[in-house]
Amino acid sequence: MRGRGKLIALLAAAAALLWLLGGWYLPGPLDQDTEFVVAQGDSFGQVSAKLEELGATDQSGLFELRAKLLGGSAPIKAGTFMLPKGASQATILDILQGGKVIRRFVTVPEGMPSIMVKERLAAQANLAGEIAVPDEGSVLPDTYEIGVGESRKAVVARMQAAMDRTLKDLWANRSSRTVARTPREAVILASIVEKETGKPEERRLVAGLYSNRLRKGMMLQADPTIIYPITRGKPLGRRIRQSEIAAVNGYNTYAMVGLPSGPITNPGRASIEAVLNPADTDALYMVADGTGGHAFAATLEEHNRNVAKWFAIRRARGEL
Repeated sequence: MRGRGKLIALLAAAAALLWLLGGWYLPGPLDQDTEFVVAQGDSFGQVSAKLEELGATDQSGLFELRAKLLGGSAPIKAGTFMLPKGASQATILDILQGGKVIRRFVTVPEGMPSIMVKERLAAQANLAGEIAVPDEGSVLPDTYEIGVGESRKAVVARMQAAMDRTLKDLWANRSSRTVARTPREAVILASIVEKETGKPEERRLVAGLYSNRLRKGMMLQADPTIIYPITRGKPLGRRIRQSEIAAVNGYNTYAMVGLPSGPITNPGRASIEAVLNPADTDALYMVADGTGGHAFAATLEEHNRNVAKWFAIRRARGEL
C-alpha cells in the first residue's frame, strides 16, 4: 500500500508538472495577431489582468504563477507589442520582456503648414490631449517617433525644439550673401522658397532670385503669399482672383515690398540652408517651364519670352 501511495503521489506530481508546463508552452487562445499595450508604470498584476481580458491567457493568476516559476526575472517593458495568433504564455512573456515594441512614427513633410500639422497629430489615435495650431514656421519637417499615450503637446514641443536647434546651427554658418537679418527672417523667406519650388536643385536659385528682389526693393510677387491669408496654407483649390492679388494684408507680396509678416508654412532644413547660402545669380524673374521646374531670367524681356513659352505649353495641354 505504501508503494502504491508513492506511485499515486508521483503520478500526481507528474500530472501537475505537465499541467504547469503545458499551460506555459502550448499554444494559447488568441485567434489572430493582436496589439497589446503595456502602459508606463503598469504592474505585472495589471498586465496579467489585461492579458486575460484580451483573451491572450485563460486566468491571470495562473499566468503570474507560471511566469514566476518558469519565466525568468527580466522585467516587462512599456510599449505596444504584437502578440501572434496562438501565442503561448511563454512566448507572450518573452515578447513583453524583450521590449520588441511596435514603433510608431508621424511625418511632417517639408512645406506642411501648421494647421495641417495639428490635423495630422489629431488623427494619431495613440496620442493624448488637445493642441492649438502651432506657430507657423516653428515646426521642423521630419519624421518623429511617437509613444502610445504621449501628449500631442509633447510631440509638438519636440518638433519645435528640433527647429530651434536646426535654425541655430544653420544661422551660425550663414553666407555673407544672405539677405536675412535675423533667424526669423530666414524662416519667413525659406517658407516662400519651400512653397515656390518642389525641385531640390532649384532651392538655392529661387532663394537667390528672391534675395535679389529684396536688395533692389522689388516686390517678391510670390503666389503662395496670396493664398496663405485665405487658407492658412491649405490648397486653394481654384485659381487666384484678381481681388485677392490686390488684397492688402500682412502676407500678400503682390501688394507690399519686403517680406511677409510671418512664415507661410514650415520650411525644411534644405530651404533654410538655401536662404542662408543662396545661389550667386542675377535672376529676378521665374515662370514654370512645364517640367515641374522653372525658367529663370535676369531681364523682363527674357522673362516675357519664357512666359510666352509657358502659355504655349498650357495651350497645347488644353489648359487655356
